[in-house]
Amino acid sequence: MNYHDYYAKADRPIETCVVGTGGFGQSFLAQAQRVPLMNARIAVDLTAESAAAGLKAAGIDPRMIRICESAHDAKAAWESGDFIAAKDLALVSHLPFDVIVEATGRPTAAAHHALIAVEAEKHLALVTKELDSVVGPGLKALAAERGRIVTTVDGDQPSLLIGLTTWAEVMGFHIVAAGKSSEYDFVFDPSSRRLASNERSAENVDLDDLWTLGQRDVSEILAARDKAIAGFPQRAVPDLCELMVVANATGLQPDRFDLHAPLARVGEVPTIFSQRGDGGILLGDRRLDVFHCLRKPDEISFAGGVFVVIRCDDAKSWDMLAQKGHIVSRTGETAMVFLPRHLLGLEAATSILDAAVHQASGYGSDYQPRYDLIAVATEDLPAGTVLSMGGHHHTISGVTAEFRPAAPLGENIPAPFYLAADCRLTKAVQKGHEIRVSDLELQDGSALMRLRREQDARFFGPRP
Repeated sequence: MNYHDYYAKADRPIETCVVGTGGFGQSFLAQAQRVPLMNARIAVDLTAESAAAGLKAAGIDPRMIRICESAHDAKAAWESGDFIAAKDLALVSHLPFDVIVEATGRPTAAAHHALIAVEAEKHLALVTKELDSVVGPGLKALAAERGRIVTTVDGDQPSLLIGLTTWAEVMGFHIVAAGKSSEYDFVFDPSSRRLASNERSAENVDLDDLWTLGQRDVSEILAARDKAIAGFPQRAVPDLCELMVVANATGLQPDRFDLHAPLARVGEVPTIFSQRGDGGILLGDRRLDVFHCLRKPDEISFAGGVFVVIRCDDAKSWDMLAQKGHIVSRTGETAMVFLPRHLLGLEAATSILDAAVHQASGYGSDYQPRYDLIAVATEDLPAGTVLSMGGHHHTISGVTAEFRPAAPLGENIPAPFYLAADCRLTKAVQKGHEIRVSDLELQDGSALMRLRREQDARFFGPRP
């Protein structure tokens, strides 16, 4: 496809407002200054000063940045062609821009911003997967009633994997599995036997005899690798969150509720993520999962990219492709097609342009709550515990996440992970138990609860 022609109907640059100038927002602001069909003149953050800092870091001349404390200030800055830094989306929502890019990563704040977007009749590019996992389908439907688009965003794995999966379906490929690599590789140096991942390392790790699959049983070698890296985290809530969004958009499903998440080398992926009858670990087809990319220091990274594993229905074609370097399983029954990248805000412009120019959402037309990402205690949690969400990956101490079939909120229903975030427990929850809605002190009047109640009513019918 020629992208110049695809977006040729844009008769002016698409104007955006970025909410949240962290990693994704910062990269978006920087690249937006180089995209001919898009402008990013408005930044919103917790303080106007931090929003201004984000604009400065993106290369904007500080003399062109106006800190705006009121809607009147923002209007004057817009009309004079300046860049706008504000602490509140409500102060700028009246301006004539097209798309709000919500990148705070905070579900409660993002819900508030999403409602402002709907009321102001703006398109919404939803980077905050934490909100998406709780109310994404309902939010998309709510905006559509006003003729506006809510979209997932290229540069993050959910959008890229939805794109790759649906491409494979359009091409007529039989999908066995789809997924992504985790954010951080496991890098092993055979000479020193040192293993490093995400600023954590271990010495004298015994992976020498586990480096290649050979013809050994896949489950056995994966279990041995798992034991060898027992000191490293094996599951990451963001991975589950992102794949849950993909499940809701595509109908693919997890093979197990907490994912397999094996430690695997890139060339092993189509062997591992095949059905057990073909020598893999899966119980069926169309399964979602994540792998931890195991590599040597001088080997290329999967870079948090996305993949599909497909059946090699035409053996002759895949034999030819294997000779050209495409990755085929050791049995020749499956192969991997992959995108070894996700460039965060640097490649988000396609989703912005799709929403504003083509009125198209990256979720597709069948985005619905098929699964919830629910909270499970990993330690005994006493009553009164505040489930504080924090850290770069927005996790909760003592709590992990798992898939469950989607259901409307109810007293005995497992609580969505990012609905439980920052709530207080009203009763004790034992290790290994699901945290249920009745265990939480929820804020019924919050924007997040309002959107979830509306989503439940829309897809499951009115509450009894």
